[in-house]
Amino acid sequence: MSDSTSNHSKEKQDHPLKAVNESDVDVAAQLVDGKGEELDPQVAKRILRKLDIHIMPLMCREMTFADKTTLGQSAVLGIEETAHLNQNQFDWLSSVFYLTYLAFEYPQNFALQRFPVGKWMRQVVPKLIFFVLLVLVRSQLRSHAACHSFGGLFAVRFILGICEGAITPGFMIVTSMFYTRQEQNKRVGYWFLMNGFAVIFLGFVSFGLLHTNTENFAPWQWLMIITGLITLVTSVCFWFWFPNSPTTAWFLTPEERVLAVQRIKVNQTGVENKHWKREQFIETLQDPKIWVMALFAAVAYLTNQRQLITTLLGCVDGVMEILSIWLGISLAGVKGIGRAGSLVNLLPSHLKVGLLFGYWLSIFSIAPFAIFLGWVSGLVSGHTKRTTTNAIVLIGYAIGNFASPFVWKSVYQPRMGASILILLILRTMLARENACRDKETCQDDYDDIYLPSKELDSGISVPRRKIDKVFLDLTDLQNRDFRYTL
Repeated sequence: MSDSTSNHSKEKQDHPLKAVNESDVDVAAQLVDGKGEELDPQVAKRILRKLDIHIMPLMCREMTFADKTTLGQSAVLGIEETAHLNQNQFDWLSSVFYLTYLAFEYPQNFALQRFPVGKWMRQVVPKLIFFVLLVLVRSQLRSHAACHSFGGLFAVRFILGICEGAITPGFMIVTSMFYTRQEQNKRVGYWFLMNGFAVIFLGFVSFGLLHTNTENFAPWQWLMIITGLITLVTSVCFWFWFPNSPTTAWFLTPEERVLAVQRIKVNQTGVENKHWKREQFIETLQDPKIWVMALFAAVAYLTNQRQLITTLLGCVDGVMEILSIWLGISLAGVKGIGRAGSLVNLLPSHLKVGLLFGYWLSIFSIAPFAIFLGWVSGLVSGHTKRTTTNAIVLIGYAIGNFASPFVWKSVYQPRMGASILILLILRTMLARENACRDKETCQDDYDDIYLPSKELDSGISVPRRKIDKVFLDLTDLQNRDFRYTL
């Protein structure tokens, strides 16, 4: 025993104390201040319940894809005839959204790291500038109602794509901040399946608008007004009530904020760091698994083309999407199946059971993407690396959606084999890395990291504080205790 203690002391001498700057560590580092005690399970459940009550309703209420679905419904409501669009121009209205979404995805993720997440996601200021430019006190989608030509609609869709690029990555960041990796799967699934409710809602609204007859105002313009008002109200709610981080959440007491941070220590990812790190950005670009994930996102959506069918029949889309995502996240939570297993199982084969029923069955391919988004957050750490990874994956998603209107033909449908192969490659890479790390000796390079003492303006002296390795903003490659979720 004495020899062991002596060896341990010698190792400690070999690893002298290291000081770091506050900008290098996680925002939660000072909040927990090196606390390592176990959290009582009942307390953890109470905190989780409080998080769900205050966060999930706002994320679910967002109905993330309602504005994008609106264009498809508008085709049924006569936008092509009223705005004098040909099929190629209509396809471009869909694609330009994803073109600007793609181009501004990384700048949006950079902004999500630098600024408060909740407020940036619902960018009220950019929207207000947009309204003034269009001389309309309406939200983005309401601007569509004022357009009567391809050029005007193209400009509005262009700007809409820029602003919408913050929503999905913002939700991914917030979910990873507040929830454990085990919980993230279902939470991402819950807010993603609200797209299905949006499709059902828009289906019934569109059916009602088909029976309206307003002089000089087409049904599709009323649809834009209605969805635009919803967008505007939601933006205001987000601005005032959506939390930016567990370290500052308005609905948590100071003590509960500490508990909320301790609860997610198991993720080995920390909360966030507001400083962009060049070395993490470069590591992301050089990490093979990131590009495998981006490839899956692109291929999975390459043949995505929806909502060009009758309004009430379109409601079945929403029901199928809700059921498929609910089934997917339930399977993914079963031990022995996991994310990768459910992703492969839910990718449908090419079934010839009629065009409409085949189309509805193809909606099951949406469930794997929802599971995949929840999986991405558990595969990387280091805040700059996380935001960069989100950007790359969603750029792949945007590329698939951008190309889909131009390649939506039956000859391109059997792409599922490629998706399955990509997922199996990714899972194999992660499993091998986990196995290698299990064989490694315990890593102690980051065990003795401290924030130096400092003197505040008030004259109070803050002593030196030890930083838990979880809150050093390490990447998944740096932190050898990190294990990839399978």
